[in-house]
Amino acid sequence: MERMIVQRRTVLKGGAAAVGLLGGGASSEMAAGVDRAFADAPQSGLPPQILNAVARFRETIPPNFDREYVEKAVIPFFLTSVYEDQRPMLPMIGVNFSKENALPYDLWGLITRDWRPTPEEGVTVFLQGLEKRGPNNLRKRIYFSGVTPDLYKPMYRPKVVAFFDKLMDQQFAGKPFMRHYLDYYFDLYWDLHLGVTGDDIPFEVRQLGESFNTVLAYRNPLLPITYENYMIVREHFDFLKSWIDDRLADIESGKTKDPERTIAWYWLKNAGDGSHFAKKDVVFECFHNFVALSQWGNSIFGIMSRLSEDGGDPVVRASFAEAINGVFDSADGVAYSPLELFVMELFRVISPNGGSVSAIKDARRSAYGASPQQKFGVPLQRHSYISTPHTSTSMDPVHWKDPNAFDPTRYLRVPTSDQITEDECRRIGLARCPFDIANFAVKDGRAANITNSGFGTLFATVDGKSLPVCDYAGFAPFGFGYRRCPGEQLTINVFEDFLRKVWRDQIVFRRLNLTNPGEVPIGPNTVIEDDLGFTRSA
Repeated sequence: MERMIVQRRTVLKGGAAAVGLLGGGASSEMAAGVDRAFADAPQSGLPPQILNAVARFRETIPPNFDREYVEKAVIPFFLTSVYEDQRPMLPMIGVNFSKENALPYDLWGLITRDWRPTPEEGVTVFLQGLEKRGPNNLRKRIYFSGVTPDLYKPMYRPKVVAFFDKLMDQQFAGKPFMRHYLDYYFDLYWDLHLGVTGDDIPFEVRQLGESFNTVLAYRNPLLPITYENYMIVREHFDFLKSWIDDRLADIESGKTKDPERTIAWYWLKNAGDGSHFAKKDVVFECFHNFVALSQWGNSIFGIMSRLSEDGGDPVVRASFAEAINGVFDSADGVAYSPLELFVMELFRVISPNGGSVSAIKDARRSAYGASPQQKFGVPLQRHSYISTPHTSTSMDPVHWKDPNAFDPTRYLRVPTSDQITEDECRRIGLARCPFDIANFAVKDGRAANITNSGFGTLFATVDGKSLPVCDYAGFAPFGFGYRRCPGEQLTINVFEDFLRKVWRDQIVFRRLNLTNPGEVPIGPNTVIEDDLGFTRSA
């Protein structure tokens, strides 16, 4: 596959994006998209300040941009606001903060043909309100059935280990790591989801995946690199959906070798009559996970940077040596093994996902009535969202006496999800659990239930043994309560194997000190200089 050339750009985020709407120079070439949006507006009634702001905005848009892209991606980007929520005191997000269509509106064109929510063509649980998921968060329980921790060792680990063996082979020592990682990443992604790898992954599917991640990394829709990759995603979108649908048919028919070693097999088996997880939804989840698993790039870069012999963190390196020198895979009567504790602490401090985004209803009205858009007849829809913070919550001194210290043992002193029972909720002063505790028995042949804590956090019970997670607000990298990322334990397992590989092969990460390191989009809002490599002794 031909590599994409990534150029250095400045990414506008948050408030800076809003300032960009009012700044800029002068041009009339890009007016098409904005003019269309304003076509029916009573222009003569608009104050000069608004007309001037629109004119300045027009000048910032390159003249070659597709008109529909301008209207459906560029303009919504600058009419979107994301606000930060308070830090949770308990590991929950209230149901009044909904996941229903909680995606910045300029990104809908990446996941739907019509640039807007089209649930009739499939939907992901990550953009679905709790009230639409079936009883007791059923849709998410079905999703979780494919990534429970009991599946990792027998079903997924061989694929992950083979991936890291290839990634850190001696022939790649001394070379920029992250570009190399991205070249192989989709082999693992599609192998885990559909049992497809190597030459069986079409060029169009690989190109779409890399372009999708590039858009998320650069984010600003006015950048040429964002535009070009956004349009590549749209060009191959129908091909991708059809290809996934065909691979799911292979899994169902048994044509796929060892189909039970794919995540999709469990989704299909446990979907029941499909009323809450139809096959079209399985297709949607298979490509929407581009968003979730793209954060593995942020994570692996963050771990390498901290373990680096030059410029890394000596405290983290010492903690790693302590965790893995002993019996690192044995929990020895506690909730987590030493290696698992170390990975959890890495995720707390790296926090690859900064927050849980919720939709705000009726964003077109202000606290005093009609918004300026309504008042002046401007046919532009504003979109507002609120983000419940992960990073600052994980570092909050309310939750930890020593939030800035790197201390993997901290999780041995806080509750696990199986401990948040009705009695525990009453003990901490609540009249009852915020979420009813319920069970979903899987239908794939395992003696397994997907249950939840009183805070809504899902976890598995397999062969009568609970496999819980840390259910404490101070451990926030994977979110909170019923909104928590169901791929948390899979992700932790994957990075445990990454670290096993590092230790076993005596791999050392170092700066390469390249004169002109390439810039690589490694995750949402993250473009890095690819100047880290490795050496190995084994």
